[in-house]
Amino acid sequence: MRHSTLCLLVLLLGTARAMAADGVDMVLGRIVLPRGDAPSVATTTSPRAHYVLHCAGCHRVDGAGAPEKYVPDLRQLGSFLRVDGGRLFVVQVPGVMGSGLDDRQVAEVMNWLLGTMARASLPEATAPYTADEVGRARSQPLIDVAAARARLVQQARERGVALQ
Repeated sequence: MRHSTLCLLVLLLGTARAMAADGVDMVLGRIVLPRGDAPSVATTTSPRAHYVLHCAGCHRVDGAGAPEKYVPDLRQLGSFLRVDGGRLFVVQVPGVMGSGLDDRQVAEVMNWLLGTMARASLPEATAPYTADEVGRARSQPLIDVAAARARLVQQARERGVALQ
């Protein structure tokens, strides 16, 4: 407890000193001054980087998720495309809707996921997502995600498709 309090005090004092010295602190080095409207200085255009920045926090870098905490395994994402409505569902889930990515970026990340991590679960001849398709799907948010998912899982079971 005492150690964490000391670390916090050093960080706060360093931030205060850096704010007074134009963002440079002799102990902590250059730091980003806290701002509520701070733009990202780590811009990226890579779908993989967008995945790491916007998705991996919950779904993990390897896509395994945490099914015990209701975070799906994205390595099985292609299985959703094997049932009616599954393709639409995967871009309507709250994590996608609130990711901060625009429609084009979501399409790129989905296509990257399906072509890499989820390749083994992907149906043959699957068309890539487009920004227009994602935009249409996102304009119709899900009212009850759990019920929509349950319907897809039931449909998958009836077709013999493994869907968790």
